[in-house]
Formats: sequence, C-alpha cells, structure tokens
Amino acid sequence: MIRPALYLRWEKQPRLCLPAGGLGRYSPAMPEAARPRRLPPWLKRPLPRGTGQKPVDALLDVQRLHTVCEEARCPNKSQCFTHGTATFMILGDTCTRACRFCSVKFGRPPAPPDPDEPRRLAEAAARLRLSHVVITSVDRDDQPDGGAAHWAAVVRAVRQALPAADVEVLTPDFQGRMADVDVVLEAGPRVFNHNIEVVARLFRAIQPQKNYQRSLAVLQHAASRQPAVTTKSGLMVGLGETREDLLGTFADLRAAGVQMLTVGQYLKPEPGLAEVERYYEPAEFDDLRRAALAMGFPQVAAGPFVRSSYNAKEQFHGQA
Repeated sequence: MIRPALYLRWEKQPRLCLPAGGLGRYSPAMPEAARPRRLPPWLKRPLPRGTGQKPVDALLDVQRLHTVCEEARCPNKSQCFTHGTATFMILGDTCTRACRFCSVKFGRPPAPPDPDEPRRLAEAAARLRLSHVVITSVDRDDQPDGGAAHWAAVVRAVRQALPAADVEVLTPDFQGRMADVDVVLEAGPRVFNHNIEVVARLFRAIQPQKNYQRSLAVLQHAASRQPAVTTKSGLMVGLGETREDLLGTFADLRAAGVQMLTVGQYLKPEPGLAEVERYYEPAEFDDLRRAALAMGFPQVAAGPFVRSSYNAKEQFHGQA
C-alpha cells in the first residue's frame, strides 16, 4: 500500500522502491550508482487523494488490458487514473526491443495478437466515457506486419464504440514498412504519433534497435499520406544532450511535417537503465517551448512531467 504522505513515483515488487522524494529503501551496502537520486523540488508532487484510481484499475483488470501507465512506470499514472483516463497498450506487455530508457518487459512475446482485444478495449473506453482515446503498443517485430492489422482493428472498434471521440495512436516504426503505416492510417485515427524519444546523437546508444532517419521517414510519410491527420512526436531530455542537439532534432521533426511536439524530463524508471545526466529546470522547458514554436510547430507542450500521452486531449486542443 502506498501511503498518501509519499510522493509519486514507485516500483512494483520485487523492483527497487523509489518514491520521488528520494527516500527509496536500499541497503547501505548497495553501490552508489544503484541508490535513489534525490529529485529537485519541481519534480515532487503529492499523490492524489481519494478513490478515483480504483475503478480504472478494476476495469482494466476485468477487461484484461494493459496500459503504458503501468508497464512503463509513468510518473503521471496515479493522477491520470484518478481522473478516469489511461493510455491503452495493445499487443501484449512484452516488447521485442530493449531501449535503455524503458521498463516495459523485453523478450519474445509469448502469443500472437489477441483477436478479442479490440472489443475489450473499445468497451473499456466507452465505459470510461472517453472523448480522446490514446492507444500505444509494444514493438512486435515477430509479426510480419509489426501488428499493423491489429492496430487497425483496435482503432476501428474504438471509433465504432465512440463515434464522437478522437483517437490518438502512438505507434512503433513498423521497421520502416510504409504499407503497414498506411494500414493504421486508413483505420481513421485523428492523431498519428510516433515518438523520436531522444536527439539524433544519442539514438544509437539509447535505442540501439531503432533508427533516427527511419523514424523521421515514418512521420513524414504519415504527414504527407493523410494531411487531415495531426502528426505528433515527443522526446525526453536529461540524457546528456545539448541545447544544440535538441534544436537540431526539433528542426528535423518540423521538416518531416510534425505538428505537435512534446518535451519532458527523463526519469530513470528502474535500476539497469540509462542514468539521468541532469534535471532541467522549468525555465529551461519554457525556453525550449518558445524555440520550438518559433520553428513553426503549431502546438508544443514542454515541462518536467510532460509525456507524449499525458493530457493528450488538452495538448490536441491547445490547452496544455
């Protein structure tokens, strides 16, 4: 049980418990690099009070659905669940890629896509009365189409269950197969999101199984193929990049046709992943937002707790 006095950031057992206040439990004999690092004041916030999170947890459990909120140890999970929102993660909980920032399980997924998942997810979205549904997935390089057909089935099911809702997809790169990207686009999402995640210079070190130019090509293809669909991408800071690195990546994304940009602080979710090199101050995020807007991005959300799918509805409507 997590006590209200603790700040938001925790790990499931048997993982190391890391409350955001830097009071994680560890043995004095633990190596220094493995000990919790104290967060600055602007990255601390109290857990939401009340029981609003429980109905979402129960619904997801009954429908046998995964969320990136849970699997990626998102620091916004409790706040989102309390407000009745979640980012659905399809195609299982095991990823075929091992990025050095992500705590989602890595390995060969044990089963093919579940044909009943689209129905269950659409039913859950309808019961939550969502007006903006965000869907993401693990990478499924074991599938010939990367899971594109399943993606399309989920989008169509949600659109049928919630005709007035906007559907936002946060997709993998499908190994650069544009025909698979088209399958997802033709299902009718309102927002097509593919996260670049890190600046070009750090791509190989942080995402060794991905390719920077390939990700840009996916975004550019989506922007040109379906001009009515809003294209979106996001990246993390605090991994050793420079301001020049960031501005260069911003420029590449804008040149690829990206309309919405998100920039947030990287927070190491568990031991063994990439270390945080530094924490950006709120004023630095404000500076990056201004710089991105000056490049022509219509919508930019930048801040310590900003995530690609956090407050996605507000981001889409320019309220975040």
